[in-house]
Formats: sequence, C-alpha cells, structure tokens
Amino acid sequence: MILYNVNCHMEQSMAPEWLQWMQHVHIPEVMATGCFLSYRILKVLTNANDDEGVNYSIQYDAATMADYERYREQFAPAMQQQTKERYGERVLAFRTLLEVIS
Repeated sequence: MILYNVNCHMEQSMAPEWLQWMQHVHIPEVMATGCFLSYRILKVLTNANDDEGVNYSIQYDAATMADYERYREQFAPAMQQQTKERYGERVLAFRTLLEVIS
C-alpha cells in the first residue's frame, strides 16, 4: 500500500475554515478520483506552538503506486492549483510518499 501524505501549516485563526473546506470540498474531490481507498486527517501535536501556527497531516491510502501516479499525473496539478488560488501562501504544504511495510 502507498501512503500519500500532505502536511499543511497555517495560522491558528484560519484553521477552522480550512478544515471545513478540506472535509466538505477538497477531500471529497480527491476521493472522487478513485485513486485512493481511504484518508485520514491528523492534527500534528509535536512542536505545536499556537503562536507559530498549526499543522495538519492529510493521509491518503492508495492500493498501488500506479493509482498514486494516476492521481499525480491526471488530477493533482488542478487540485493543487485550486488550493493555491484559495489560500495562496497562507497555507504551506509539504508532500511525502511512503510505502506501508506492515
């Protein structure tokens, strides 16, 4: 299984609106691509200081690398652009790809 992880950093004040948009708009659109089996949203607690903002991790599970590659090639550019247009530099995203071993 392949885990596509997106870490997002933002000011604490905008977290509630961003989280609602993620849960009701963005993540449903990502899941509708059919590239992922499931997802989870996690709030990062380590090194969290409200004065420095808040961090979330959104993790998507893909059955195969081919499923992830299909998402990356066919869907990711438009979805990332949509997020950038909505939030600009107010939300910083860092993406990693992991292979689930056990």
